[in-house]
Amino acid sequence: MAKPSEPRPNKLRPGKPVAAAQGEIPAASRIEAQLNSKFESKAGSLPGVQISRRAADRLRAGHVWVYASDVEAVTLPETGSPLLVPVADSRGLLLGTGLYSPSSQIALRMVSRDALDESAWLLLIADRLRKAIERRIGMLSPLAGKSDSCRLCFSEADELPGLVIDKYRDIAVLQLLTKGLDRAAVRETVVRALRDTLNTKSGAAKKAGWVVTIVERPDPRMRELEGLSAASPEPLWMADPTASKTSTQFHLNGLEFHFDANSGQKTGAFLDQSSNYAAAQDWASLLTPGGRALDVCTYQGGFALHLARVCRRVTGIDASRSSLEVAERNLEANRNQIGAEVDWVEADAFQILRDWSDAGERFDAIVLDPPAFAKSKRAVEGALRGYKELNLRALRMVSPGGLLVTCSCSHHLSWADLEATVASAAADAQRRVRLRERRGAAPDHPVVLNLPETEYLKCLVLEVE
Repeated sequence: MAKPSEPRPNKLRPGKPVAAAQGEIPAASRIEAQLNSKFESKAGSLPGVQISRRAADRLRAGHVWVYASDVEAVTLPETGSPLLVPVADSRGLLLGTGLYSPSSQIALRMVSRDALDESAWLLLIADRLRKAIERRIGMLSPLAGKSDSCRLCFSEADELPGLVIDKYRDIAVLQLLTKGLDRAAVRETVVRALRDTLNTKSGAAKKAGWVVTIVERPDPRMRELEGLSAASPEPLWMADPTASKTSTQFHLNGLEFHFDANSGQKTGAFLDQSSNYAAAQDWASLLTPGGRALDVCTYQGGFALHLARVCRRVTGIDASRSSLEVAERNLEANRNQIGAEVDWVEADAFQILRDWSDAGERFDAIVLDPPAFAKSKRAVEGALRGYKELNLRALRMVSPGGLLVTCSCSHHLSWADLEATVASAAADAQRRVRLRERRGAAPDHPVVLNLPETEYLKCLVLEVE
């Protein structure tokens, strides 16, 4: 038993195992047991968390994650938040302050190279969020009337690990994706910073548009993996407390889309593809104007509706009927600028592409935008087989001189992996493909060079001969 003068060891109680997604995340109880056993060998060495030399070298090189396997000792502080902890290397040299997640494979997310207490951290959250929003105001201002929505905060890319905020016209949706942020004080700080920065009557901020509702939308998978609390179904803030608004119509590239904060994937839509939507439209207009287009995994019609501006007929495929119902609503909202014939097909992408390619179907432009197949390094091999199958089938259906836009949102899959997979599919399909453009996420999802995980979305624009 530790003496009163000694640092108190972390006595974590084993909880219910967290369900692993595709086997990549160990059960919470297993991780906690690992941390406790490591701590016991070095108990009393440092209040906070000590990490391996390998992890320390990664932090000094600019990365901000420490995996559970690199944690050597844990001593939670006597006072303050047990999830905001000092981090030191194996020699006891302070590396900074991190958010501690005892149930996650990512045990630490660094927030500063200095020692921070609770009050300093909350002030830092407000300051970094304000700067993140101001960086994006310039992206919205020149596009007045065309786009009124973007990502306001992108987690590690904005030095706020685990915090994601998307703005859909006048509704802001936030996600807290790590245990260290799952606190009332953090929510209050974020809401205050959003209101103070966006809802101003003067300055550049007002060009980004006011918000009337701020809601929290948890990510079910991250809630399970991180052991997060259940989010309140009520909005965090409303401009008019008597009128709750959780749906709106937002605009991307001049098109109108329906948004409901209580439905859909992610925060409700895929803002990261906004610039790729426009690029697909431009390339289709250049290579196959007036052609026939196919949007695979269309979700709510993002690529399909952009292609419908320049193509005569567009088909969108998705396995989700509810998503296709929203896609139809979006189509009707844009009929004034879409003259193409558009139809939606509820189907499994692999099965229908196999059937159609075997039947000799032909399209002038095809977009492949599947969900992340590789959610861990272990899943990469299987993911590559999935990507190859989709691309092989698509390549067999693209007309000569046609367009293939193929995407991957798996950060575990490198550019080299994706390009090699598509090249292999092209060889099997006996098609020659010309790379016209490499694209990533929209500018409101910036990439940090020291953090390869921020470059998760990859998009290849290909001309198929």
